Amino acid sequence: MASGKVARRTVVADVAALLDSPEIAALIADLDAAGSPRGRPGYGAKALLGACLIKSLFNLPTWTFVAALIAEHPGMQAALGGRPSIWAMYRFATKLRKNRPALNACLDACAASLRAANPDLGRDVAIDASDLPAYANGHRFLRPGGPERERYSDPDASWGHRSAVSTRASGSFYGYKLDLAVCTRTGLPLAWQARSARHNESTYVAPLLDALHARGFRPETCAMDKGYDSVRVHQECDERGVDAVVPLRAPKGGSKGQQTVIPIPTNGTRLNPHIERGTERYRDLYRRRSAVEREFGRLKTLYGLGPLRVRGLARVQLHADLTILARLSLALSRAQAFQMAA
Repeated sequence: MASGKVARRTVVADVAALLDSPEIAALIADLDAAGSPRGRPGYGAKALLGACLIKSLFNLPTWTFVAALIAEHPGMQAALGGRPSIWAMYRFATKLRKNRPALNACLDACAASLRAANPDLGRDVAIDASDLPAYANGHRFLRPGGPERERYSDPDASWGHRSAVSTRASGSFYGYKLDLAVCTRTGLPLAWQARSARHNESTYVAPLLDALHARGFRPETCAMDKGYDSVRVHQECDERGVDAVVPLRAPKGGSKGQQTVIPIPTNGTRLNPHIERGTERYRDLYRRRSAVEREFGRLKTLYGLGPLRVRGLARVQLHADLTILARLSLALSRAQAFQMAA
């Protein structure tokens, strides 16, 4: 097989090891117990869940590419125990959407195992959002000067704003956003949520922190960029025992480089946070915020998070869950292998 079709960091042994891990084995058992959605025998959950992992680990955009890769790779067929068809993969995706509690339990188990291997995991986190352009056309008119569009192929998507990245200018886009909380020490994603692009990203800080607490993480600090600078965000962090590390926005009508800090007797507010701005600790924690940017780039370019090839919020959320499942399970497998070697 051509080397360009297979990611160099991934081998068939990785896929086999992930399927044999206790966390994913439990998910396979739950899905097998749920049975087929239409009563047909088909392929087992192990083969189909393995195809989902292959899709992310090998950065493949669609199930067609996954089926083609498995068909020409005898080692993968041996690891999966079969050669599932494209339509079996589509039916399995529907089954996963109907069995979200089992998938969430597997993600929680992976996070718990990672936390057991690294007690400092999740102590310092960073939160940000990234754009996921929809696999659809969101323009209001069918063509310039033409009639208005009556039907949208992805009605869950919406128009939103994204910032400039590299040579791409800032501006509006049609699609979704993924809110992500990562550990700044390891770069691993610990909590996430896909949603429509129209909503403001600062409203999802509290749900992400609550999701971290639900998974047993107790973050002490949370680094965010200026887009999260608001009294509400600081209050939500303070209520959850988290020190917010957020730079102040430039005052309206003033220079971007000017920041006025008004001393206030009560500590833990927006203008007088627990970790004082300008100190060495503040600068060190805020520099680590780049971990969430790197993780977005890693998920999109190495694990197939983007570009989207599904429509609908439920399918986008499942796509993000499976992508991060491959990321966390592979990190857990390598951490356990490192401990055994040591």
